[in-house]
Amino acid sequence: MENKSVFFDVLTPVHFISRSALVYPDKTAVVYNDNHYSYKEFYARVNRLASALKKVGIQKGDKVAFVCPNTPPMLEAHFAVPMIGAVLVSVNIRLVSQEVCYIINHSDAKAVFVDNEFAGLVAPVISELKQVKTFVNICDISPDKPLPGMEYEEFLATGSPDPITPDVDDEYQNITINYTSGTTGLPKGVMYHHRGAYLNALGEMLETGFNASSVYLWTLPMFHCNGWCFTWGVTAMSGTHVCLRKVVPDEIYRKIDQENVTHLCAAPTVLIGMSSHATTNNIKLHKPLFIMTAGAPPAPTIIQNMESVGANITHTYGLTEVYGPHTVCAWHEEWGKLSLEEKSKLKSRQGVAYVVAMYVDVVDPGTMQPVPRDGQTIGEIVMRGNNVMMGYYKDPQATATAFEGGWFHSGDLAVIHPDNYIQIMDRKKDIIISGGENISTVEVENVIYRHPDVLEVAVIAVPDEKWGEVAKAFVVPRPGTHPKAEDIISFCKERMAKFKAPKTVDFGELPKTATGKIQKFKLREKEWGGKDKRVN
Repeated sequence: MENKSVFFDVLTPVHFISRSALVYPDKTAVVYNDNHYSYKEFYARVNRLASALKKVGIQKGDKVAFVCPNTPPMLEAHFAVPMIGAVLVSVNIRLVSQEVCYIINHSDAKAVFVDNEFAGLVAPVISELKQVKTFVNICDISPDKPLPGMEYEEFLATGSPDPITPDVDDEYQNITINYTSGTTGLPKGVMYHHRGAYLNALGEMLETGFNASSVYLWTLPMFHCNGWCFTWGVTAMSGTHVCLRKVVPDEIYRKIDQENVTHLCAAPTVLIGMSSHATTNNIKLHKPLFIMTAGAPPAPTIIQNMESVGANITHTYGLTEVYGPHTVCAWHEEWGKLSLEEKSKLKSRQGVAYVVAMYVDVVDPGTMQPVPRDGQTIGEIVMRGNNVMMGYYKDPQATATAFEGGWFHSGDLAVIHPDNYIQIMDRKKDIIISGGENISTVEVENVIYRHPDVLEVAVIAVPDEKWGEVAKAFVVPRPGTHPKAEDIISFCKERMAKFKAPKTVDFGELPKTATGKIQKFKLREKEWGGKDKRVN
């Protein structure tokens, strides 16, 4: 159509920063330690980075990798890289050198920016990064430049602060590639497009009630689903980003008070640390704090403990393949009359689709037919819509498998209640089949979390000669407590069917991913070593 430009514009989150710089040029956009950037300054830095990248030869479609914690350069990259039509690859900073090497090479990154605290991940493999033409040192913790190439601020100085017209002519242009944790093989590169990032960023703001007066604390890694799209969403609303290099409870509470934080996102394991720290130090929040939690099904007890500190918890659910959260446990006013325990149980459900997501269901994976809305029949969560990935980078076979039947298959097993709210029962690979009976590890964990001496818990299937497999619990005790295995087992048997209770309990630390998810596969590897494993 000749005049399509009159009624159409490409949806891209890159536009959010120019709009905020226009409307709120002097408003604080970014806070990091003693540094405060206004939206005018933030935008100028983004333009400098974008033009500097063009000067070193980064073109439309090229990949740019960042190995960086939640500091301003990581935030700036979320606008500057896609602004010139390039693709941002945010690398998990908790990986080992060979994993980082694989991601940089597999993504075909031509430029790599590395925070000097994490240079040790890149330096040992630098000779293997044949495609990389440019290295930049982000010298935050020291002035040392451990890698060849300029320092970040020097690199910015080669660019111009003048506004750049975004080189985005297709909503389905690749904006970022996020690599999965690779727990079942090599990491897969999840491709996002501009349209999905735009819509999901606004969806986050709708579901959280975020506005121009809000202040967001970066407790969630920006490398994880691009910070669940809050990198773009907070900017869209002209809110304030408070960057945080290390996520520790003491620093979180200090920043909440110091910067008048209104919102943050965190995995349940971060909430456990926050509530435990608050209990030990008698901390109560004096202002409203909205917390979105996702990444693992939170036990009702975790929600209850955090809300007793004064926070308002909203549970969302999603995966890297759907830009972060896809469903939200949308609140009903009538639930406010319930007890704290009853409210926490309702809040722990995965809920319903976001306004911008729309399509989610629980189906029989064999027939793809929806399961009954009875809160009992287990099926697989499937999703489709604008915020489902375009596919896995350079992996058409894995993409086809994930999209089988015209839906994205989550691998999560759930029930759907009569009110259409979804509740996860387990991952496919985590469900325990004991003597022909299915046992949800999530259900067992939720019961164990209610034990007063339990800080964290993970339950897995372990081999058993009689039953095939049974439940085993791995417990992290609360500081100063010394629970015994028989205490935990008895506690479970009093509160659930006896066959579901763990047969054994180990105590100690739990292996976790960078985003706080417990790595059950590591626990399983230890327990099943040398034995035949059930095929999941």
